[in-house]
Amino acid sequence: MTPEDPEETQPLLGPPGGSAPLSRRVFLAAFAAALGPLSFGFALGYSSPAIPSLRRAASPALRLDDAAASWFGAIVTLGAAAGGVLGGWLVDRAGRKLSLLLCTVPFVVGFAVITAAQNVWMLLGGRLLTGLACGIASLVAPVYISEISYPGVRGLLGSCVQLMVVTGILLAYLAGWVLEWRWLAVLGCAPASFMLLLMCYMPETPRFLLSQQRRQEATAAMQFLWGSEQVWEEPPVGAEHQGFHPAQLRHPGIYKPFIIGISLMAFQQLSGINAVMFYAETIFEEAKFKDSSLASVIVGVIQVLFTAMAALIMDRAGRRLLLTLSGVVMVFSTSAFGAYFKLTQGGPSNSSHVDLLTPLSMEPASASVGLAWLAVGSMCLFIAGSAQALRRLLAGLRLLHLQCPFHSVLCP
Repeated sequence: MTPEDPEETQPLLGPPGGSAPLSRRVFLAAFAAALGPLSFGFALGYSSPAIPSLRRAASPALRLDDAAASWFGAIVTLGAAAGGVLGGWLVDRAGRKLSLLLCTVPFVVGFAVITAAQNVWMLLGGRLLTGLACGIASLVAPVYISEISYPGVRGLLGSCVQLMVVTGILLAYLAGWVLEWRWLAVLGCAPASFMLLLMCYMPETPRFLLSQQRRQEATAAMQFLWGSEQVWEEPPVGAEHQGFHPAQLRHPGIYKPFIIGISLMAFQQLSGINAVMFYAETIFEEAKFKDSSLASVIVGVIQVLFTAMAALIMDRAGRRLLLTLSGVVMVFSTSAFGAYFKLTQGGPSNSSHVDLLTPLSMEPASASVGLAWLAVGSMCLFIAGSAQALRRLLAGLRLLHLQCPFHSVLCP
């Protein structure tokens, strides 16, 4: 199916004849919702600069050993798994707006618990709460943005979700360059708090209101968002509560996209991208970089740039070919990074001790001078490949949604 297929571009709600709404408040509402993915990204990236800082904590009760550091980075995924389930229940019962408002609570409380932490258990509890919020935000924010957007800007605003996630990761890396873990947690409260304030003034999505037979409120929301009171297509009865029966898996149109979607998502997660995001600074410290924070920031910048590039070229180049190329890049880059560790293992004078800001001409001439850049370059390639792969994976899953009546199972 091509991007120009009318079935793919058919709006959920839209003015007849394709007339463009005049109001630009839809962008403000989309920005308010996108602060959820921004907080999500900040929570994912928080552990990278926080772990080295906590390893140096003055209080022994807060100092992380290897096992505690691993849990501190990974426990956020357990919270996100629970948040995805909770978000799926909330989004159809409480509504899109209220679900977004509710997800700000565990974001703020989680970072507040980390800020006030007196022991490792409080640190882990705060991370678990922020993970819960991440799961809800990652599910609800794209739904809200899609349903408030008119067709002319739906693709643009939808692409901003993943871009805001990687921007949040970069923000955590940049702030962690200058802030200790407590002040970094305080900063983590800011996007969610701002989102709470803005979302209080934003309407519920017209589609959800129509599905609840609240036509007058839906009309008011349309007027606020799009500046139009034209006649709008109402979603089919029961569209919000389509059930799934195991017998449906016998149909090729169901089980094929289901298997493809689950497999793509599993391989993308098993590629190791989360490990790199959670422990970027620790990884570069293990590689004995003098300025591991700078290396992490470089990785974050590359991720933002290539995520934006993926949104621009994806529809022109096609999904399958570019997913394959991204996989090749990721295999090559991780192999190169492994080779770097092998080459520098046990070497007392390897170039990984050089400062990345120091001109190469100031370093002693050596065959190993370029090895420090091999590590940074391979990680940048890996991030570039993963950013492109994730963007295309999400786009491909949106196409599968058109054929699969239980698409929320594939991509919450």
